Formats: sequence, structure tokens, C-alpha cells
Amino acid sequence: MNNFRIGHGYDIHRIVSDRPIVLGGITFDVPYGLEGHSDADALTHAICDALLGAAGLPDIGHHFPNTDPAFAGIDSQILLQRVAADLASRGWTIGNIDASLIAEQPKIQPVLEEMRTKLAGSAGVAADQIGLKATTNEGAGSIGRGEAIAAHAVALIFK
Repeated sequence: MNNFRIGHGYDIHRIVSDRPIVLGGITFDVPYGLEGHSDADALTHAICDALLGAAGLPDIGHHFPNTDPAFAGIDSQILLQRVAADLASRGWTIGNIDASLIAEQPKIQPVLEEMRTKLAGSAGVAADQIGLKATTNEGAGSIGRGEAIAAHAVALIFK
């Protein structure tokens, strides 16, 4: 019998004006970005945490601490590749990943398929194993005011 596990991940980053915005491995051509030690890709970070949580491992901050200069500005797709490789080395296979990105801006819908392809490549899975949605916060809270972007993700892994 297979050993199935589900994990959940969440991440949020504040919007700042002095860096590019990267979400799901895609860089947007807008005059703002997300604050963070790495490239601050909240969507990819939530996916990493979902995978790590499913395997019963510590979160992304434990594996790639923001106090380590080696991770300053790092492409989060590299982090996702490392997480996927770590899980594989422990005998886990990724079944699927489902994620929701919550942002008022930029418009996500036009690049959802490109994001899905990028994330699938980094996780080492087929694109149809990635579910990806984008929504707004309907003007409520810090996300609704355009001060932050957040993401939720769930992942199924099995042995």
C-alpha cells in the first residue's frame, strides 16, 4: 500500500518599489516587487512549504535561512528544485500541487500557463500535476490595498 501525505504552505511578502516582482518563476514588467531575502517569490515559497510539510520536514526558512548570504537574491526555482530533489532522495514522489495566488496587481491570468510550466519543470513533474489559480482579496486587508501578495499551496506526495 502506498504511503500518501498532504502538506499545506502559505507565504506573504510586502510590496516594495526597489526590486522586480517574481511570481511562479515569472518576472513581471511592473515598477514594484516583493520584499525578501531571496527573489521573494511568494507562490514558489508556498509550494516549497507544502512539499516540505507533506514530508514532515521543517519549513523553507529552516532549509534556506534568510540569515545565510548564500540565499540572498536566489532564484526561488532553484529552491523548489532542491526541495523536490530532497524529497526524491527520501523516496517521495510528488503526486500533485495545487496553489492559489492572491494579489490585486499585477494581472496574473495572462501568464498562468507559463507559471504552471515553469513550476512543473522546477518540481520535476508534468504541467498537468500543477493546479494554479489567481484571485484578488476584493480590496480587503493589506493584500486588497496592494501592500502585499500572498499564496496558499497544497501538495500530495507518496512513496
